[in-house]
Amino acid sequence: MNAARGDEADEQDRADAGHASAGATADADDAVRRWTALRDGAVLLDGFHALKHALRFDARIAVVLTSDLDGVRALADELAPDVTEAVAELATQVPADALRALVPRAHPTGIAALAARPARADHLAALSRTPRTAPVVVLDNPRNLGNAGAVIRLAAGFGATGVVTTGPLDPWHPNVVRGAAGLHFATAVERLSVASLPDGPLYALDPDGKDIRSFELPDDALLAFGSERSGITDELRARADALVSLPMRPQVSSYNLATSVGMALFHWSAAGGR
Repeated sequence: MNAARGDEADEQDRADAGHASAGATADADDAVRRWTALRDGAVLLDGFHALKHALRFDARIAVVLTSDLDGVRALADELAPDVTEAVAELATQVPADALRALVPRAHPTGIAALAARPARADHLAALSRTPRTAPVVVLDNPRNLGNAGAVIRLAAGFGATGVVTTGPLDPWHPNVVRGAAGLHFATAVERLSVASLPDGPLYALDPDGKDIRSFELPDDALLAFGSERSGITDELRARADALVSLPMRPQVSSYNLATSVGMALFHWSAAGGR
């Protein structure tokens, strides 16, 4: 009798496990379908750190896929316990090959998400709002996606009002978002023409400019940086209120773009900025 009951219990356990497996497969299939339907126009958050930052800055997350839900939970517990609950609620486990097929390059943390891009009107309002309490960083005709992402990450860390790019580069390109580790949601990021830049005194970084240490950069400044190869464009130079330079040994030709932005923002903050 006891053996029969044990056999029945084993059968029930197997049935429950089968139902759970079928349910998990259905959830995964549904999540992949939602991803496919939403990916055009959504912001790809590639990896745990991008998702972590997006969650902290109130991004609207549409779908989260992971190939290792237990591993991601453990990573969140270790590095960002403040988002562990949100990650656990949002993430759906899918097979690793399914996740790899949906993203350009699988992230080592085994997780990716899609988020809604913030409304352009809201960002433009934030950029134009006065008085500003922190500068706007302007990247004049940038060319390198990774450098643009690194600048956005820096600007978010310093609490800059926003990052504006001119020229053809899309500051919301997936490679830029990846380089910024999801911190696009921590500041206003938009592409504008030079003629449409927000109001405020514009300080353009240029090798022929006056040493930045002789200036006290105001909170409402626009800090403009050209490409490492070409520098600022003639159009932006004409718009500039002052040309400023960073201290550099004569034998050194240039700094990396993100390094230049970090030096300028540190100079602003050291004088009493945020």
